[in-house]
Amino acid sequence: MSKTLGLDDYLKGIKNKDRTILSRAITLVESTNPDHQKLSQELIKAILPQTGTSKRIGVSGTPGVGKSTFIEAFGKILTSQNKSVAVLAVDPTSKVSGGSILGDKTRMNELAIDPMAYIRPSPSGENLGGVAKRTREALLLCEAFGFDYVLVETVGVGQSETTVSQMVDLFVMLLQPGAGDDLQGIKRGILEVVDMVVVTKDDGDQQKIIQKAKHDYQQALQILRHDGRIPPVLTCSSITKSGLPEIYNLIETYFIDQKDFILEKRNKQGLDWMWQLIQDGLKDLFKEEIGQVEIHEFESRILSNKMTAHEVATTLLKRLKK
Repeated sequence: MSKTLGLDDYLKGIKNKDRTILSRAITLVESTNPDHQKLSQELIKAILPQTGTSKRIGVSGTPGVGKSTFIEAFGKILTSQNKSVAVLAVDPTSKVSGGSILGDKTRMNELAIDPMAYIRPSPSGENLGGVAKRTREALLLCEAFGFDYVLVETVGVGQSETTVSQMVDLFVMLLQPGAGDDLQGIKRGILEVVDMVVVTKDDGDQQKIIQKAKHDYQQALQILRHDGRIPPVLTCSSITKSGLPEIYNLIETYFIDQKDFILEKRNKQGLDWMWQLIQDGLKDLFKEEIGQVEIHEFESRILSNKMTAHEVATTLLKRLKK
């Protein structure tokens, strides 16, 4: 049985680059236990002075686009440049069983054994937006640990898959050839917040399809973006590694040239995080004050068509006010 750790144990372990302690610290912030939550917030507050130095990159993409393959190939480029990298990979949680496979380490075989890399899979839980509820805290812990890069791999493109953009400096969208089909499945809000688009699987004899996809994405971004920042569209193959050095160089240039923009973005992200925590707290407070028994009773009234969802929501909110 593992020893129960206190605040000083976590702080000392992170300072000494103890990866076991880092993993336990992330487990701590993900815990719903009230005592764990109290300790985790003390830990986050204590490490804040050591955060803010990592380059934060979010990676999202349509199903089957090869997010894990891209992250492994890109991660190996980083470690070959003597850069340390942490990968926070979010796996979808089953709506039926509540379980999660957490198989990202098996999909990134080479990176998983790289001494310069650290991979931490986490279940998405009920959280929307493609990231886990405590991904922000996990990111701060990795920064305090001293990683040069922190990559956040999201579940996949969906209706609310924009949350990751509120916690990273650079949001990379991976798309595959066949732009017409992809553009139909991508929500407009996502293309409005990405910082770079990468067309994957640029290998074999499909150059015409690749170039058409690149052109179509460029055109779509010209139409959708009204902030004066048109993201670059690049192509790559995670298998042959073609295009990856160019992506690495462009990302490095971005972090040099856009320092003021990144600082402005991080300041806004702090406010976004505050409001997200308030929303989460209000939801928990609502469930605690009303009680699960009464909530289930009103849910059954909706299912039996005795009351509308609007009536139930209004009634329960009035009870909460009282």
